[in-house]
Amino acid sequence: GFCTNLLLSQTPEYVLAQTNNNTEIFCELKKENTGVYWYRWSQERQNFEFLMFFNVLGKPTYGANISQDKFSVHRARSHTSYSLHISHLQASDNGTYYCSVSQSSELLLGSGTRLGVVDVLPLPLKTTQAPLSKKPMWCITKRKAAGKKGACSPLVWVPLATSIPILLLSLIPTAYRLHR
Repeated sequence: GFCTNLLLSQTPEYVLAQTNNNTEIFCELKKENTGVYWYRWSQERQNFEFLMFFNVLGKPTYGANISQDKFSVHRARSHTSYSLHISHLQASDNGTYYCSVSQSSELLLGSGTRLGVVDVLPLPLKTTQAPLSKKPMWCITKRKAAGKKGACSPLVWVPLATSIPILLLSLIPTAYRLHR
């Protein structure tokens, strides 16, 4: 079976590249291994394809119908860092790429790198955009609330702080009756 594991670190998470250009995906192993496998998941074709295996001796083994001119792997001197080079990018190269190692009869996968190949890269956002409104926002999203560390947002603690004295004052008549 395939397992994702923290023994592999794969970067970047997403790559957007232009047709006919080249790109590179990095795989960092937490410990030395005999080699690295590379796979591609194609959402369009709904298949998981073996691209190549690169062993420590530097001799790659390619999958069926995989071009040796398109894919190559380079290993850093650390023997734990590998990079997959993909050249002459085409739309058919779209997919999620995984580095993988074999350990105890399991194939451990990296986190994956999604590759998108486009004919024209989008232009970067212009820096001459109108400034964002300075009006206060009275809503807080779940993501923003979960991302806050430390003190709660004033939108949460102010209503809570004002309701506590009201609750305590409403208990005084009840406590007085119980005391009698």
